[in-house]
Amino acid sequence: MNISLNGQPLEFQGQSVAELIAAQMPPPPFAVAVNTRFVPKSQYAHQPLQEGDRLEVIAPVTGG
Repeated sequence: MNISLNGQPLEFQGQSVAELIAAQMPPPPFAVAVNTRFVPKSQYAHQPLQEGDRLEVIAPVTGG
């Protein structure tokens, strides 16, 4: 399926956010949003992905 990850097109063969995270291995800590909706870590395995979904994997910004 074709999705967007952080604004870049990606052809992905998995079915869930958990599979995407396992494939991409972003460095922790991070948060995930699917179509602008935050997905709690406890729901990664239960959040299905569909053709055309837009995902953002976001690292926290700190500073002062």
